[in-house]
Amino acid sequence: MHVVITGCGIAGLALALTLRQQGIRYTVLERSAELAFVGAGIQLSPNATRVLRYLGVFQHLEPHLVFPQQHRFLSWDSAEVLLTTPLGGAVDQAFASPYAHVHRAHLLDALMTELGDDPNVRMNAQVEETGTSQDAAFALLADGTRIEADVLIAADGVRSAIRQSHFRPEAPKHSGCMAWRGLTPKDAVQGLEFERNSYIWMGPERSVVIYYVAGGELLNWIAMGPSDGQTRESWTIRGTVEAALAEFEGWHPRVRSLIERSAPPFKWALFDREPLQSWIHGRIALIGDAAHAMLPYHAQGGAQSLEDAWVLGRSLAIKDNIDDALRHYQSLRLPRTSQVQGASRRAERMFHLSDSEAVRRRNERFAKTQTQIGDGFPPGQEWLFAYDAESAVLGLDKDWQKLAWG
Repeated sequence: MHVVITGCGIAGLALALTLRQQGIRYTVLERSAELAFVGAGIQLSPNATRVLRYLGVFQHLEPHLVFPQQHRFLSWDSAEVLLTTPLGGAVDQAFASPYAHVHRAHLLDALMTELGDDPNVRMNAQVEETGTSQDAAFALLADGTRIEADVLIAADGVRSAIRQSHFRPEAPKHSGCMAWRGLTPKDAVQGLEFERNSYIWMGPERSVVIYYVAGGELLNWIAMGPSDGQTRESWTIRGTVEAALAEFEGWHPRVRSLIERSAPPFKWALFDREPLQSWIHGRIALIGDAAHAMLPYHAQGGAQSLEDAWVLGRSLAIKDNIDDALRHYQSLRLPRTSQVQGASRRAERMFHLSDSEAVRRRNERFAKTQTQIGDGFPPGQEWLFAYDAESAVLGLDKDWQKLAWG
């Protein structure tokens, strides 16, 4: 079997590692001449760190990880804590894998480190055309090279050209929001009382998420609010501190001081995609953001890509033929990722409530949830965290399927 993977992001690299473990031949095609690892923080819930351990990558990441102790939901102006859920040792004990924060660059570097100097990863490989038949697929490169494969996996990201070519083409759905994202050195935030937790500040039409990355050396923040109508869906557009502060006028001094002490933040528009009915077209299949780009409010984009990679790679190894493997992969992954996409949309609405009566009802629900769970986990977190990609492939552990978002 020969598998061609287009894209060298989280999903593509994790799939390559999974296939290598299974003894399956692969070729990774990356259009860039060299990898420039951009982005900022990623939250790795236990369903993700479990896969990183399967891949042998977790050990490379450990020096760069931060292990938060709590999720803390706060009011935008008063800093009142509305809900606290446990992380840290409680997650380890309940789910046998940790919850960690990491810089995206460190995660990608760890995946590349585990791959090593791999001749199967081809840089500067611009895919111009892809095609599929009943039992094969191909990729045609800009230099005229044609690469034949038994199956082609599109890991080409949120603006996937392969998705547009072979699947239901639809315009990305603008959420109406944009995000500001910054990294602030820990020495610059002394006195702001940010501990090693995951903070979610909720306010009228806006929210701010804050947590440490890079072994605790940097405080990562992402501030979501109404779109300016100009910002594109891009990782590399710079904004200004002044513009970000203007968007969060009146917010608690801890939030505003963090923004003030940051370098000019990046900004990008938040787009969503409707779930597809199928990720398979002949011998071409989608993975990661190409399959299920989602809004960031449940911090699951990277985690779901890691789950995809393990499930797909293992399915190709254990099933009798490729078509059965692709169907098995899709049956396990499409329903779950569609639920996460929907939950992220709902979270946006919940975090950004502005009507005073709606805010009151939300806060009462939070208080009721706190009473019900005590020091435990809400159903939605259990549903996310309990998923074991290996058990899912083998059909051994279906307990996570019995859980619900609640």
